[in-house]
Amino acid sequence: MPTPLRAQSGDAIVLPDVNVVATAEQELKQAPGVSVITRQDIERQPPANDIAEIVRQMPGVNLTGNSSSGQYGNNRQIDLRGMGPENTLILIDGKPVRSRNSTRMGRSGERNTRGDSNWVPANAIDRIEVIRGPAAARYGSGAAGGVVNIITKAPTDEVSGSVTLYTNQPEDRDEGDTKRVGFTLSGPLAQDFAFRLYGNFARTDADSLDLNREAAGSGPDAVPPAGREGVENRDISGLLRWDVTPQQVLELELGYSRQGNIYAGDRAVSSEGSALLEQLANEGAETNVLDRNTVSLQHRGEWDGIESSLLFYYEGTENKRLNEGLAGSTEGSINTAGARSTSVLNNYSVSGEISVPLDWLAQQRITLGAEYLKENLSDPFAVTQSTGIGGVPSGLDPSNRTGKAQAETYAAFVEDNIYVTDRFTLTPGIRFDQHSKYGGNASPSLNASYELFDGFSIKGGIAKAYKAPNLYQSNPNYLYFTMGNGCPIGFPSLGAGCYVQGNPDLKPETSLNKEIGVVYDKNGWNASLTYFHNDYKDKIQAGLIQRSQTGANGRVFRWENTPEALVEGIEGNLLVPLAERWSWNTNFTYMITSEDKSTGEPLSIIPEYTINSSLSWFPTEQLSVLLGLTHYGKQEARSTSITGNPQSGRALWDREPYSVVDISATYDINENTRLTAGISNLFDEQLFREAVSSQAGANTYNEPGRAYFVSLTAFF
Repeated sequence: MPTPLRAQSGDAIVLPDVNVVATAEQELKQAPGVSVITRQDIERQPPANDIAEIVRQMPGVNLTGNSSSGQYGNNRQIDLRGMGPENTLILIDGKPVRSRNSTRMGRSGERNTRGDSNWVPANAIDRIEVIRGPAAARYGSGAAGGVVNIITKAPTDEVSGSVTLYTNQPEDRDEGDTKRVGFTLSGPLAQDFAFRLYGNFARTDADSLDLNREAAGSGPDAVPPAGREGVENRDISGLLRWDVTPQQVLELELGYSRQGNIYAGDRAVSSEGSALLEQLANEGAETNVLDRNTVSLQHRGEWDGIESSLLFYYEGTENKRLNEGLAGSTEGSINTAGARSTSVLNNYSVSGEISVPLDWLAQQRITLGAEYLKENLSDPFAVTQSTGIGGVPSGLDPSNRTGKAQAETYAAFVEDNIYVTDRFTLTPGIRFDQHSKYGGNASPSLNASYELFDGFSIKGGIAKAYKAPNLYQSNPNYLYFTMGNGCPIGFPSLGAGCYVQGNPDLKPETSLNKEIGVVYDKNGWNASLTYFHNDYKDKIQAGLIQRSQTGANGRVFRWENTPEALVEGIEGNLLVPLAERWSWNTNFTYMITSEDKSTGEPLSIIPEYTINSSLSWFPTEQLSVLLGLTHYGKQEARSTSITGNPQSGRALWDREPYSVVDISATYDINENTRLTAGISNLFDEQLFREAVSSQAGANTYNEPGRAYFVSLTAFF
C-alpha cells in the first residue's frame, strides 16, 4: 500500500508502492537521539511562555547559558547534550531561525537574549522534533548540539479553527503572571487553494525587583539580582497553499512577530546596579523590542517516486534596545533612559533537495540537496567603544569603524538511506559548506541501525559538525575594553587597560560527535539507552593571552580558538504501559564530562544528571490526568572567573539537587470545547538567584515557585 511521508509543513504526501519506506532524513529521525513532542503533549501541558519549557523535559536537554559565567542567568536557552545554546539550531517548519544573532555577544560568550524558541505560539504547533547528536550534522553550521524543529499546523480540508485563552498565576506575588489569547483558522479558499492563519497575543510580566532581595542579602537601598524578565508577544502568520496538481504543491507564507522585553533589573557585571535600573524595573519598561518578518515560497513535488523541494526564504530582524554599557563595570547595564540603538539582521536563503529511490545492490533512497545563505548585519552601536584611553589596536581604522558585517555560505549535501537487509539500515552522508570568510568545511556522517531480534535494535552514529564564527567575533571593529580590573590574570593593566578585539583569523568550531545505543520497542513498551561522546575543538572564547599592544600601552587580546573540550554522557528512556488506562514514561540524562580541556572549567552550568518522569491516567475518553516529576542533580560552579582569576567564597557555591512536581488535567467538555488546568511546582520548590553573574557560583537563575494555570480552547 502507499506509504505516507510527513512533509516539513505537516501535511502528508502519498508515495507510489515502493519498498523503501522513507527519505534519508526521515530515517535519520529514527536515530537514538531523537524525540517527538506531539500536539497532545502540548495541549496537556501548555507552556506559560516559551516552548523551551516543554523541550527541556526531553532526554539530553537542559536550559543553560552559553557559558558558565552566570551572566544573564535567567535567560536560559535550549542546550542539547551540553554543547550550549549557540550550538542548538532552531527551525520552524524546517526553516532556520537566526534572530538571536542580531544581539551582540559579550566577552563571556553570552548574548542578552532569550533565544529563538518563542516565535511560534503553542496553539499553532502540530509537533516538535528534537534531533540530537550525529543525525543533526546534515543541517550545517550551528547544529553541533542538535536541532529543534517546530512544525506548525497545516491547512485543513474544511474550514475550521480554534480560540485559546490561557492564564498562569504564580502563588508568589513577586513572580510575573501570564495571560495569552491565540487563534488558528484554516480551510479551503477555492478549488485547489487552501489557507492557514494563526495569531497570538501574550504577556508575561517581569518578576518584581524584590524577588531575590532576601536570598541575595541585598539591603533596602541596593538593586538586587534580577529575576526573570517579562515579554509581550504579538504574532501573526498566514500561509496560502496551491495544489497545482495532486503531486505538486506551492506554498507562500508571510509572518510577523514582535517580542517586547519587560525589564527586571538585569545587568551583566555590576553588583550595585543603579537608580536608573531600579526605575526601569519598577516601571516594567520595555527596554528592547525585536521585530521579526519572514517571507517564504516553497514548492514540493512528487515525480513517479522522486520527491523534490525548493525553498526561497527571507528572515529580517530589527533589534531596538536602550543603550547598554559595552564593557567594564557597566557591561550590559542600561546607562541612558531614552537613547536607543537598532541592530538589523537580514538573512536570505535558497535551498532545495531531491530524493530518489534506487534498487542497485540494495534498496535505497538517496537525497541530494544544496543551500545558499547570505547574512547581512548592521549594528553601529556595537562598535562605538572609545579608543581614547587604551589607544588604537592594530587592524582597526578609527576613522572608518563600521558595524556592518556580512557572510555568504554555499552548501551541498548527499545522504543515502540503504536497506542492506530487512534488519540492517545504513545511512551515510556528507555535507560541504563553503563560507565566504572561513573557506570549506566537510561534515561527513554515518548512521546505522541493526535489529538483532523482533523489537530490539542497536543504533549508532558518528558525524563531524561545525559552527562558523559569528559576525561579532570576527569583526576587528568590535571591541571590549576594561580599565584594569577585567584584565586577564598575569596581564595587569599598564595604565591604559585591556581590549578584547574581534578576530578575522578565527577558525570555525568543530566537533566529532559519536553515539551508540540500544532500543527496545514492542507491545507498548519502549526502552532506550544511549552513550554520546563529543570531541569539541576550536571553541571560540575571549582570549587570555596578550596578542599585541597599542602605542598608549593598552594590552590587546582577541577572540581565540581554544584547543579542545569534551562532552560525554548517557541518556535513556523507559515507557511502561501499566494498564489499559495508565502509562508511565521516564527519561534521564547523566553528564559524565562537560569541560574545556585547557582550563578544566565546565562549558555551562548544567546539572550532573536530570530525571524526567510522568504518569498518565485516562479515566474516561474525555478526561486525562498527568503527574510529572523532574529532578535535577548538582550544578557545579566555576573555579576561576572568565579572566582566569581564582574564585573564592560565595563564587564557589554549587547549586544542590532539587525536584519539581507538576500536575494537570485535561477535560473535553464537548466536541467543541477543551479545558486544561493544573499546578506547576506543586510542592513549591522555589529557588532564587543569589548574585549577579557568577558571584554566587551556580546559583545564577530562578526556579519559579508554585503556580496555577488554566487553558480553555473552543473549536469550530
